[in-house]
Parts: sequence; C-alpha cells; structure tokens
Amino acid sequence: MRNIPLMSLADIAESVRYGYTASASDSEIGPKFLRITDIVPPQIDWANVPYCEIDEKNLAKFSIRPGDIVIARTGATVGYAKLIRKNEPSVFASYLVRIRVDPEKADPGYVGRIVESEAYKCFVLSRVGGAAQPNANAKVLSSFRLPIPGKATQHRIASILSAYDDLIENNRRRIQLLEQAARLLYREWFVHLRFPGHEHVSITDGVPEGGKQSTVSGLGKIVTGKTPSTKIPENFGGNIPFVKTPDMHRSRVIVETEEFLSERGANTQANKTLPVGSILVACIGARLGVVSITCKPCQTNQQINAVIPSHDHYRYYSLFALIDIKPRLEAMGGGATMPNVNKSKFASIPILIPSQILLQEFQESASYTFQQIQLLHQQNVALTQALDLLLPRLMNGEVAV
Repeated sequence: MRNIPLMSLADIAESVRYGYTASASDSEIGPKFLRITDIVPPQIDWANVPYCEIDEKNLAKFSIRPGDIVIARTGATVGYAKLIRKNEPSVFASYLVRIRVDPEKADPGYVGRIVESEAYKCFVLSRVGGAAQPNANAKVLSSFRLPIPGKATQHRIASILSAYDDLIENNRRRIQLLEQAARLLYREWFVHLRFPGHEHVSITDGVPEGGKQSTVSGLGKIVTGKTPSTKIPENFGGNIPFVKTPDMHRSRVIVETEEFLSERGANTQANKTLPVGSILVACIGARLGVVSITCKPCQTNQQINAVIPSHDHYRYYSLFALIDIKPRLEAMGGGATMPNVNKSKFASIPILIPSQILLQEFQESASYTFQQIQLLHQQNVALTQALDLLLPRLMNGEVAV
C-alpha cells in the first residue's frame, strides 16, 4: 500500500512467546496440545489434535485463542504459520511461537492471513539459511515487516480473505465426509466382513473364501524413495512432483507438492518414478504411518515407502489397508525419537487380500468418491493460489477495498 508505513510483527504484538513442553496424549487429560504437525495442513483438524496435562498457572500463559498466530520455529516446516480461527480450549507446544497481536495496533485477522502466506515463509527461509535442521528464534520470526493501513482498510481486507477461507473450509468438510464414507464402507466389508453376499461365503480363521493371508508385498511393488543430489541445483525446479512427508500430512490425495524435480533430476533415479494411484506410507519420523495416494506421476524422498498396486482394483483397498497398519508401524518404530521402519520390515507386515471379485466391487464403489475428493482438493489448491495472488495486490493497493 502506497505511503503506508511498514511495521514489524514485534511492533504490533501484545506478546511473543515460546510454547509449552509436555507429552501429547490421546486421552482427554487436559486442553488440546497444538504441535507443528497440526499446523502444516491447510486447516487445523482439531478433532485429531492430542491433549496434554498442564496446571492452571501455565494454562494461562500458554493458552491460545482466536486471533493468535502460531508459527513453527524449527525443522523442515519452519515458518509455517496458522491464524487461530476457532475458540478451542488449547495450548501450544514448545517448537511453536505464539504471536498475540495487540488489537489496538492492528487487526489480528489481517495480520494473521499475511503471516500464513508464502511471502512470510519465504522471509523466514531467507533468514535461516540452508541448514539441515533449520531454526528461527522468536526475534527472527517477529522481525517480519508488513504494511499497516488504517483499521477500516484492515477490516475490509480481512473480510475479503475470510470469504476465501469459508469456501476452502466448506470443501475441506466435504472431503472429510467423503473420506469417512469410503472408510466406513471399507471397514464394513473387510473388517466386519459384512460385504455383499457374505451370508453365502464361508469364513475360515477370519479369511473369507477366495481371499488369502499375505503381506504388504502381496499388494504390489514396493519402492523406497530417494532424493537426487542436492549439490546439483539443476535436479530441481521442474514440473515433476517430489513428495515429502509434509505434503502427505496436508492431504490424503497428493494434488500438489512444495518441491518439484526437473526431468534431469528424475532421470538420475528413473526407477523411483511412481505412477498415478500409488499408495505412499511415511515410514520414518514423527509422521510414521501417514498414508496418501498419488494422482500424478511423481517421486518421493527416502522417508516414504510406496506401494504400486499389482492391479488397478487393488488401489483403494490397499489405501485403507495400509492406513489400518499404522499401530503396527508405530510398534515396529520402537518409540524412538526418530522411528524408522525399513523396506523389508514394511514389506513383511501381514495383511489380508480378499477375493478378486470383492476387490473389483470395492474399487468400483470407491472410485467415484475419490474422483470427488480429488476435484475438491484441486478446487482448494486453486482457491489458495488465487488467495496468494490477491493478498499482495490488496496490500499494495492495486485492488481497491
């Protein structure tokens, strides 16, 4: 915005604070415990945020409320940020920094949406260099400068951007419902064994007639990803999606990635290229057991094992069957700081393979659902890209508000 002074986040903050150190729990032992992994997806899925124990004194210090901004300060997702939109009783973890904007100085909704943008991520990355484990302290994270126009203009900009948020959130809820419907169908057929015609099929030791006990390797070819040499910049920057675990955490269907390989980079490891419909499983690190499916040819890094289904009709069954093995993967990881399940262990995990006829019927039932899911994801990508283009134009006054 022309002739509008720039101010740093520190200048307009009521407070800047590091997060709380505690162990996350699936049991409801206290407030929600927001972590880096929870703010990486496009929206916070509060239903899957764990809990933590905390006393009243610390609860007051580390609570988060609508209008707060939380920012990742370490790791591959340093600079990722979320504006808190929902009034959910919660605190934030130690690898996050909370910026609480002083409403007398700026509109938190206006500031938060700028901090969520690619411009802010790029700013943070420019300050942390190329370290293997990048870190940014609160001073760096709050030194970002942004234009602060009059309050009325800030409110109008926040209102415009909120309309995009609402469309994206509506699509996200539809995606959740569609995924839930497909998963319930999978569990009805293959966990509870109430598939069509089950009354007339004999079941021996939990295996319906025509099916067999097998292992993950029986679903198809397993490929462990790899990163081309980062010493050769020409390996990157093309149009071949390069999937890493944060991409998987954002979406069950991989419709976009943060990084791309060039044709040259992909050709240096052509045997790592995955076709459409490959199932990706994170097998290293904090995201162990996260599962996604590809909708474009791509490659992955070494933290991911992929299953290329032997037959098309294995595709969606494989997706849900591999989602179900997460507890086993976590047990194999051994509770280590950096859990790791290698390719051979992954391939040997027991799994049921139903009859071919039943797999074909399930594939047909799930295909339309996943076409809808993919379309909604693509719409959200387009909306997010439009938002990223609109935001700087609103900020510099090119678009009147």
